[in-house]
Amino acid sequence: MTALHDHFRTLADRGESQVKVQRSLFLGIALPLSTDEDFFGRLAGIQKQYFDATHHCWAFRLFAEGEGRARSSDAGEPGGSAGRPILSAIEAADLWDVGVMVVRYFGGVKLGTGGLGRAYREAAAAALAGTIVRDRYLYTRFTVAVPHVSISSAYRLIDAPAVVLVHERYGETNEFAFDVRRSLVDAFAEDLRAKRLEFEKS
Repeated sequence: MTALHDHFRTLADRGESQVKVQRSLFLGIALPLSTDEDFFGRLAGIQKQYFDATHHCWAFRLFAEGEGRARSSDAGEPGGSAGRPILSAIEAADLWDVGVMVVRYFGGVKLGTGGLGRAYREAAAAALAGTIVRDRYLYTRFTVAVPHVSISSAYRLIDAPAVVLVHERYGETNEFAFDVRRSLVDAFAEDLRAKRLEFEKS
């Protein structure tokens, strides 16, 4: 996948949904996450909670430090009828660092591949819509030495969420720490040089 840079949208908390189709019940559960291990740990908990369900299908999409990646599973449903529709709901919502599990209780009526796909996507989309979305940014930390005469210039560098003041320490040498969006690092460094402020990046 192509680089995603330094900004993405994710979930603030858990979202849930219930969809009934032809007596089958589909329970959608959407969660924010950060790693594969985080997702599979949550999945194990869901499988244990709904141990009597017919299927536990899932998909997740990770930002992965600016390089997107995704995985999905039909978990025993016909190929392409569950995992991919769940993933397409995540993609349609333009979300990252998100996992969605859809638990199915079979109601005795076969839905066919098309019907399954629509049901799984609907349950996933409803779970995603049932929670709050937030913006996330990737930052580089700048530690800047600021002479007393330049204190006002340092404060004018703040431009949240692009440039966030993390802390300030006053003394013989004043030290300001800024988190700067990665896409703006070069421009921020150039601005510091123009202001004749010494800095380190980390």
